[in-house]
Parts: sequence; structure tokens; C-alpha cells
Amino acid sequence: MADEAREHNGDNAGYGRHPYHGVPANALPLTAGEDRQWATLAHFGGILGCVPSLLIYLIFKDRGPFTAQESKEALNFTLPPTIAAVVCNLLVFIPVVGNIFAVLATLIWIAVTCFSVAAGIHVNRGQPHRYEFNFRFIK
Repeated sequence: MADEAREHNGDNAGYGRHPYHGVPANALPLTAGEDRQWATLAHFGGILGCVPSLLIYLIFKDRGPFTAQESKEALNFTLPPTIAAVVCNLLVFIPVVGNIFAVLATLIWIAVTCFSVAAGIHVNRGQPHRYEFNFRFIK
């Protein structure tokens, strides 16, 4: 109904299109500040596991070189502990030893959180960060 009123009022200037039709699919490159911001968020996202760094890597890898480098580093770092934490959380339901896996999953989360925050602070200063213990699955 709003579209009919808009067309009737001439808001679409008679073109008969949706007002957002024709937006280019190519995204613009990130500015230096945005590049540093997304790179920082990729590391801080380690608090939630590997999903934030994966999404940032997939969305912004072609738009900013610093973001591509740092999100890949964050993804490589957070992927193994995320898998280990998920496995530990599934093993929590084992009756006798479940509490051990709960503690282990918590310790994994605390360690990844500490390393991710430290890396995020480092990257926010504009300096690249390399995790000391990191399996680099994605090259």
C-alpha cells in the first residue's frame, strides 16, 4: 500500500522501480581506520569463538589488507580451541567425568579470551599481531 502511494505521489519519478534498485554489488575498500577497526574486532571476537573472525574474514578479506591478515590470524588461532571447547561441552553430559570437561571447557574459554583481548589491544594500535602458538590452517 505504501508503494502504491509512493508511485502515485511520484516519489519514484515514474521509473516504476524500487528506490533501492541498482545498488552496486562491489563494496568499497576500507579506509585505514575501518581496516584497523575490523582487524581489532576479529581478535576481540575470539571471546565468542571462531565464528566472528570467520565472518569478518569472509566479508572483509578483499576490502582491507590489514583486516585480511589479522582476521586470518585470529581465525587460525581460535579454530582449534573452539572445536576443543565444543567437544568438552558435549562430554559434560557423561555422568562421572562430566565435571572435569566442564572445568576444561571453562579454562579453554578463559585462555582464548585473554589471548584474544591482548591481541585486539595490540592490533588496535595499528601493529600486526602473531600468536606465538598458532596452527596456520588458512594460508
